[in-house]
Amino acid sequence: MPQAVGVIETLGFPAVLAAADAMVKAGRVTIVYYDIAESGEQVVAIRGPISEVRPAMEAGIEAAETAPPNGKLVTYYIVPNPPENVIEVLPLQYTDRVEQFRLM
Repeated sequence: MPQAVGVIETLGFPAVLAAADAMVKAGRVTIVYYDIAESGEQVVAIRGPISEVRPAMEAGIEAAETAPPNGKLVTYYIVPNPPENVIEVLPLQYTDRVEQFRLM
């Protein structure tokens, strides 16, 4: 089954938390990456089947945009069926740490 990667970047932790929560509730996706970017920006990445990542991302985008008090969606992107070299080079693979949460 083709996999996709979805990434959301927000300003502030409440917005990224709201986005991550909404994404895992809206689709069979796994959070594979989270980190702090620059100037208070946060990044969260998900993986899963293409048909599940799209609605999960839509829910995450909406949650990030409406997160109180000062949450802000900075940017987002979906990569349907990324090539293996992208997955190997960027921190987007299913690790042992997240494997237990992976939904097949």
